[in-house]
Amino acid sequence: MRRLHLLLPLVPLVLGGATCRRDGGSPTAEPPRPAPEAAAAPAPAPAPEVPESPEAVLDSLAWLDAKALPPAARKELATVLSDEFCYCGCPHSLGACLKTHDCRHAKRMTLLAAADAAAGVPAVETIVSLGQYYQGFSKKRADFKVDPRQCRGDEKAPVTLVEFSDFECPFCNAARPMLEALVAASKGKARLCYAAFPLSSHPNAIPAANAALFARDQGKFWAMHDALFEHQAELSPARIQALGVALGLDGKGLARAMADNVYKAELESSKQAGISAGVDATPSIFMNGRKHTLPFDAATLSHAVDDELEWTTHKGWGPDPG
Repeated sequence: MRRLHLLLPLVPLVLGGATCRRDGGSPTAEPPRPAPEAAAAPAPAPAPEVPESPEAVLDSLAWLDAKALPPAARKELATVLSDEFCYCGCPHSLGACLKTHDCRHAKRMTLLAAADAAAGVPAVETIVSLGQYYQGFSKKRADFKVDPRQCRGDEKAPVTLVEFSDFECPFCNAARPMLEALVAASKGKARLCYAAFPLSSHPNAIPAANAALFARDQGKFWAMHDALFEHQAELSPARIQALGVALGLDGKGLARAMADNVYKAELESSKQAGISAGVDATPSIFMNGRKHTLPFDAATLSHAVDDELEWTTHKGWGPDPG
């Protein structure tokens, strides 16, 4: 904590009794002066201002029900507010930024930290996660070459989400409705592109990926994409072929594509592009080439799209109103 140095008023020192004569004579005594009036006592210095505690800042936030958090979670969140700096560029801790000006970045960071705290994440891990996320905006981004036939949403959308996914991955299946709802709610601000990342641990991942690309070349990628996920628990080459036939695809051609791994080179290229960009699990999402490192839920994804849109629009963080 900074020390406050108190400056007390200086009392002037009065010199009297003799003067040096201009003619060189001896110094003469000055006539007696009236006794000076006693100087008024200096006003007491104001007490140093005590910064508001992070807990008090939390309770003052109308947009966050911090009191609903368990005591342990409140403690972790308060630690984040006191130990982390805001990425808006001000020289304040996150808590001080919330208190001193209307900063949307501080609000977004606090909401992310609150979600972590509620989930039992320690403050030290939340601070690392926030740092990784915000520093990722200025780092070099991946440049993916995704077939536009594997994309949903406005092709002119300022935010492109590239999802590296596996048709037998249950987490990819759980993410699917969130991503589709996100694109639909963005009103042209975001689009979603599928990038194949079949995992060797899933026996039907490569046949399913071949089937999806075969369907793409027949103009039915997303129909096959949805059918594969909807029947994820029962996939086999025969079942995949039946799904394709139900969609109007050539059953024999589809069976041959799976058996011969016709799209092997394209699938390997897609997977290598993901590995080079840092994909280590499915699903992995990249927003305009920046890997999404935050938790995978609807609110956080929407938050990240808003941040990406601001960064893209301003070529950096936009000005805060406060």
